[in-house]
Amino acid sequence: MKKITFGKISANIGQSSSSTPPTGIIGTFGPPKEIEVLQDDTEAQQVKEVMGITGFGKKAKTFDIKEMMSQVKATAREITKKPEEDSPEDSSSDEDLIGPPLPANFNTQKNSDSDSDSEEDPEDEHFMPIKNETSMRHGNKAITALTIDPSGARLASGSVDYEVSFWDFAGMDSGLRSFRTLQPADNHPIRALHYSCTGDLLLVISGASQAKVIDRDGFEKLETVKGDMYITDMAQTKGHTAALLAGSFNPLAKEEFLTTSSDGTVRTWDFYSFGKQHKQIIKCRAQNGLKVSPTAVTYNKEGKVIACGCADGSIQLWDFRKSSVAPAKQLRKAHQPVEISSIAYSHVGDHLLTRSLDETLKLWDLRSFKQPVNEIGGLFARYDTTDAIFSPNDAVVATAMSLHRGEKLGKVNFYDTKSFELIKSLPVTSSHTIKLNWHPKLNQIFIGTGDGAVKCFYDENKSLRGVTLCVVKSHRRAQHSEVVSSQQVITPHALPLFRQERRKTSRKQMEKDRLDPVKSKRPDLPITSGQGGRVASSGGTLSSFVIRNLGLSKRVNDDQDPREAILKFAKDAEENPYWIAPAYAKTQPKPVLAVQQDDSDDGEPDSKKTKQ
Repeated sequence: MKKITFGKISANIGQSSSSTPPTGIIGTFGPPKEIEVLQDDTEAQQVKEVMGITGFGKKAKTFDIKEMMSQVKATAREITKKPEEDSPEDSSSDEDLIGPPLPANFNTQKNSDSDSDSEEDPEDEHFMPIKNETSMRHGNKAITALTIDPSGARLASGSVDYEVSFWDFAGMDSGLRSFRTLQPADNHPIRALHYSCTGDLLLVISGASQAKVIDRDGFEKLETVKGDMYITDMAQTKGHTAALLAGSFNPLAKEEFLTTSSDGTVRTWDFYSFGKQHKQIIKCRAQNGLKVSPTAVTYNKEGKVIACGCADGSIQLWDFRKSSVAPAKQLRKAHQPVEISSIAYSHVGDHLLTRSLDETLKLWDLRSFKQPVNEIGGLFARYDTTDAIFSPNDAVVATAMSLHRGEKLGKVNFYDTKSFELIKSLPVTSSHTIKLNWHPKLNQIFIGTGDGAVKCFYDENKSLRGVTLCVVKSHRRAQHSEVVSSQQVITPHALPLFRQERRKTSRKQMEKDRLDPVKSKRPDLPITSGQGGRVASSGGTLSSFVIRNLGLSKRVNDDQDPREAILKFAKDAEENPYWIAPAYAKTQPKPVLAVQQDDSDDGEPDSKKTKQ
């Protein structure tokens, strides 16, 4: 009988459905079961024969689990035969192998990975993000202050050029330009910057005696009061009387911060008191009892203990919970009698790291505070704010270094905390390295240099946000708005509105300006003789204007000789006399003049006569 097909439905007429071999993909587990086949009625059987339909789809394939497990075990023994010869102690576990076989090169890859791990760089073991580098330009002077807010969104840098620059990582592009620069302390260099624990306030320590607190955008919020310099007892003054040296915010209380000064005091302030008076005061004393300046200061991680590094090389720890008169711990000869430039607590809080101008870096254990745990020398420091910091996991310490005369490459050294072995000497710039900041959330290292640049080191695989957000943004030029040019006049000088003055030479322009009384700054003209008994120019007043226009007065020429003006009327006066001559015409036609008398005939003596 002919085979009839409908798409994927096929059937052979006259063949029983049970004889069709299973060829499908989807099957059933277990041995085949006997299924009772019900015989169809006569009418349904006839329809199937006419249509050529014996069933729908393919029969499910059956699997034997026991047979499959035996095949898998045999395959696993053959594939893993060679690795098992190398390790005979694992042969007993082959009989219990369940699941798919392992790759043949599994052990080989594992061994190769272990070898590559042992050959990794030491900086990879300590998670040091120094593979990539970028630079942010602050200015041309040395960077002496550097800080990042706790969230890692903004960075602030200060320099000896009196300026503080703000950097926003989310808003910068690959150009890496600061969004705001200001001079919060006028003409005083910036010595220290520190963000509060919330990141909304920034403490500015400058060379002045008054500290300032500004917000994230640079607007001033507080300025501490200045103390009376004529009072010898520093506890009786409300503020510092000398230049500030260092300062820091409390790591837990955002309203509390401290400042140190050359007057030998450490003062704590409350932000909500608006800086009118200090909260508490510490007087640092030298071994001889005289005051000493605390050049470096920091809080511990709980914000309860204050660590001070002084100018005489001593370290003093103050705990306000016990006493503010005497330090809780102190070490007089921690360094040589020179300034301590940096002091930092470890993140755990058990160790203290100090950096001094005596070219040494020392690590102290607060539980045994007599001798340093580790020490290294030969680290030249030119600036009194040279930094030393801990890594976020306290496994590495880093310090900045200045250049000796003749050196051309500034470096930052990384040491192992436990052994103080040099892990990496990182070349940074051709100038000094001064400030360091290793942010724990960003895992990026920021370095302030002596040439006014802020260097940033990061790793694309280990660092988060921060500079990595900026370097991928291309710098876009400012889009200038389209401007329609003014319509040009084809016939020049046709209308006065569109006339354009020709460019004149300097000589002609000078001659024209000379005629202008305003540009030439001509002095006021002298006052004229006036008219009608008034000292005013003719016509300058209403009366003189009316008299002149009505012809009631004749103008007098100042240049005419008055004698000639009178003699001009002499002939007319003789011929036509009007006033005096007619009165004497009849009685005295000839004028009679007085006779001149000689006084010499008088009988007066010569001594009484007047001298002629």
